[in-house]
Amino acid sequence: MITTRSTVRRRLFGLSLALLPLMLSQSAAAKDPRELVIGTSVGPYADQVKLGIKPILEKQGYKVKVVEFSDYIQPNFALAEGALDINIFQHIVYLRQFASEHKLAITDLITIPTAPIAIYSKKHKSLNEVREGSVIAMPNDPTNQARALVLLDQLGWIQLRAKIDPLRASEKDIAANLKKVKLVALEAAQLPRSLQDCDFSFVNGNFALASGLKLTDALITEKISPNYINLVAVRSADKDKQFARDIVAAYRSKAFLDYTNQYLQGYAKTEYQLAQGSSTR
Repeated sequence: MITTRSTVRRRLFGLSLALLPLMLSQSAAAKDPRELVIGTSVGPYADQVKLGIKPILEKQGYKVKVVEFSDYIQPNFALAEGALDINIFQHIVYLRQFASEHKLAITDLITIPTAPIAIYSKKHKSLNEVREGSVIAMPNDPTNQARALVLLDQLGWIQLRAKIDPLRASEKDIAANLKKVKLVALEAAQLPRSLQDCDFSFVNGNFALASGLKLTDALITEKISPNYINLVAVRSADKDKQFARDIVAAYRSKAFLDYTNQYLQGYAKTEYQLAQGSSTR
């Protein structure tokens, strides 16, 4: 049975609403079209923006401010309300579900190199050490939890019902707990800390790297589906504006490909980057 932390989620939701007026007042004070406010998650995706994308945009005359968030709730509200010009932290499944649920006019712009979700442990050296009663921590947001459940099914630790949509797998879809493990759902940012107490923990790649874990430390890594490649999100009304086109060009540039090759080893490259690599051979 999965233990949730809905109260934490509600508090974060309330906090996001409380912070938005301040953020909006700051961003609306003087909106120069060459000034960009980019929201992203703390850690490697913030570094990816600061070190890989920001220098490219600044060479084109943009002034870029990076705002870092420690949760997956505030960035989309801040984007929709105008406190951010773009945000970078989520995949298409999460974006569409969140936008639909909260009726936000935000959309995807371009995919980015993505660190995969994986299982880590500080108590065990192998997945074969799983035992009855082993505690498994996983994300509590629906889309990332579905990824974890599908991988657990593939490992043979649980069995999901036949013919379910793997993008929407949930606790209700567990037909059998084959290894009799205990599943605990936590906020994604808390998963690295859960390694102190849990036998195994699913950790999103960005939070793994931000906490000092290496992608190569994982006991198993998912093969990322196109549905889970992270992306740049923008307000729907801004998708065709010049700044949006310039951001797309920055990600597609050779300079960013060179940055990816040098600093983002272990990340899943985007289709356009793989095509660029093939064209240079």
